[in-house]
Amino acid sequence: MDHDDFIHFDTEEEEILCRYTTTSKDTRIYHETAETTGMLSWIVQELKKERWLRGTVGLEMWSYRPNRAVSEMFQSALEKEGCRVVDGTDIVRKVRAIKSPQEIAYTEKAAQIAEVGHKAAIETMRPGMTELDVYGEIVNAMAKAGGENPAIPVLVTSGPKCACLHALASRKKIVKGEIVNIDICGVFNRYHANMARTYSIEKPNPDVAKVVELSARAFDVIADLIRPNLPVVEFNERMKAYYQEAGIEQDKWWFGGYELGIAFPPDWVGQFVYDVEIDPKDQLFVPGTVVNYESNFYLPHKTGVSYQINTLIFTEEQARILGKISNDIIVIKR
Repeated sequence: MDHDDFIHFDTEEEEILCRYTTTSKDTRIYHETAETTGMLSWIVQELKKERWLRGTVGLEMWSYRPNRAVSEMFQSALEKEGCRVVDGTDIVRKVRAIKSPQEIAYTEKAAQIAEVGHKAAIETMRPGMTELDVYGEIVNAMAKAGGENPAIPVLVTSGPKCACLHALASRKKIVKGEIVNIDICGVFNRYHANMARTYSIEKPNPDVAKVVELSARAFDVIADLIRPNLPVVEFNERMKAYYQEAGIEQDKWWFGGYELGIAFPPDWVGQFVYDVEIDPKDQLFVPGTVVNYESNFYLPHKTGVSYQINTLIFTEEQARILGKISNDIIVIKR
């Protein structure tokens, strides 16, 4: 609808939360009475009274909340009112993909919070700590800096687990000589900025350090390459060429990225994903785009995977990589 405000429907249990956390100017709370027939039918009737159900209705069918089972119930109820129901996911997500200057500012703050987390790991991590110990230090530091709960938990993996980048922190103890991978999203007003680094407990094997260094140098290439309205295909081709020149392309775990932005659990991965295997057609990194980029490669001697991730933002004037933590392997000496 061409309308200035949205309607927020919610339950009595969340009425106080709505007052604290929503920007809604029109919040409608469902009150169960002997006359009501359930929240779903109440929402449909409220929309009908607003004359919003006179044609095609879009539902975001590819969402976690409500999941498709619930949106199917909405679809059925809306169709009974004579609506034509279509999948409106792309409409919502195309709008969400382009960030305003205020949203960019929130993302920049989130990146600063992610740096705080990595600095906490650098300052406190030592042999004998568990992955959960390190996780706790990171989360505590970011919370003190104003960081919020990320949509995916902070990931801390060590030793053999470093080859599975999505493992959660556990009671496994970190020992001297191991690689430790830490993947963080700083979060501010629910906006996420992703930053991952590879650590070594004491001096790493030279072969391992070399691959991490070559993986890290990818961000020097990116810094020279990115600009507003850069074609995605040009970006992908240049990065593939770099990895081939560096001699590590065949050892890829994954190099590519995806859209970041506002997110709630269970995921911070956005709609737009890009890598050399996906044809982006004529898509551009237009102003307002926020994405991460991952440079992840299997390491020699079965020591794990290099883990370097940064957040890229594109504005009208420039494009840049957020964060100041070195991309090189971070050696912890205790």
